[in-house]
Amino acid sequence: MTLTPLVYWAQRHEEIYLRVELIDAQNIQVHVHENVLHFRAQGHGAKGENEYEFSLEFLLPVKPQVHKSTQRQVNVTVRKQQRGWWERLTTKERKPIFLAPDFDRWLEESDAEMEIREKEERKNRLKASRNQENQFVSLKTGFLFIYNLVQFLGFSWIFVNMTVRLFIFGKDSLYDTFYTISDVMFFCQILAAVEVLNAAFGVVRTGVIPTLIQVVGRNFILFIIFGSLEEMHNKPVVFFVFYLWSAIEIFRYPFYMLGCFDTEWKILTWLRYTIWIPLYPLGVLAEAVAVIQSIPIFDETKLFSIPLPKAIGTSISFSHVLHIYLVLMFLGESSTCTHSEKNIFLKRNKLKNVHNPYI
Repeated sequence: MTLTPLVYWAQRHEEIYLRVELIDAQNIQVHVHENVLHFRAQGHGAKGENEYEFSLEFLLPVKPQVHKSTQRQVNVTVRKQQRGWWERLTTKERKPIFLAPDFDRWLEESDAEMEIREKEERKNRLKASRNQENQFVSLKTGFLFIYNLVQFLGFSWIFVNMTVRLFIFGKDSLYDTFYTISDVMFFCQILAAVEVLNAAFGVVRTGVIPTLIQVVGRNFILFIIFGSLEEMHNKPVVFFVFYLWSAIEIFRYPFYMLGCFDTEWKILTWLRYTIWIPLYPLGVLAEAVAVIQSIPIFDETKLFSIPLPKAIGTSISFSHVLHIYLVLMFLGESSTCTHSEKNIFLKRNKLKNVHNPYI
């Protein structure tokens, strides 16, 4: 005698859902032939561990079905050929004895229509949200590209101008760098504050503290050490600081420009992470020399000195701050180099692995 499992059904406008009550079902066979669904499987059903089977002739044409098995039941989903609501499941008005409504999924036609509308509304909200996100991404990409382009043009002008002047005027160009270059350098370094804001507001994924330290450190050298002391304007150290800064940035900003569009030039990436290794420590060394040369000038001019009460009769020279700054500078240099060496190592390995099809 053929054993039939308990089958529960429900429908939507486009699908039929069947839930077959078989535990630990195995050897599941489900197929549709001439609008009749045939099911056979081995499992634990109403009559214990046996082989169960049943057939259902649908009221209207259906498409090939999909099915999946779980530990406690077999779920079968059948798609209707035409979207619509069926008055019953089978061609016969009298339903099979093993068939019953699945009240866990059962909906009336009006409720199903409401469910469809809710799905459409969710889909439209999700689509609108994605459109807004895409617009934000487009604006962010455009903003970052323009920012990096402006910085690249500014530092390129500085680097090219200083290089040409060095070849034309030789050593004399070392003494008037501040007078010829400082305006553009002031512009670029003030604009670099945008990088701190980008990190703070999540426009770019980078640490706020390292970015802040780098921007504040450079602006301290530019505005306090060079800008506030006229005696420093004609020092050769200005040339070396500006030249090293611009040499680093003419590779860094094009790298970021390409990154805005998920593009990478391997030669530019290699230059960006290789040239940095000698130039960054040299730049820090040049900044330290500038600070050391400025200390006697601050002591002599008493500029930025902190006055103390008349009872003490003296003031704290700004040079004491500079001594502390030198210590912090080299501590920061050590930390930055350690962190950057890890990034460079990972980036170099990535570039090598590009050529290896087995990695």
